[in-house]
Amino acid sequence: MASERKIIVTQVKSVIGRLPSHRATVRALGLKKIGQSKAHDATPAIRGMINKVSYLLKVEEV
Repeated sequence: MASERKIIVTQVKSVIGRLPSHRATVRALGLKKIGQSKAHDATPAIRGMINKVSYLLKVEEV
């Protein structure tokens, strides 16, 4: 792939009281605490995970 785009995902809200599947999705993205960020490749799988819990995250494209 010539254009490997990156996405930086930051958790901005707590997962307390959220659906278990949403908690697991945030955890699978590598986020444990509010304010923590992780960089991921912009694959369809990652974009789907981000879309599922977008209300808990801030997303920046690099």
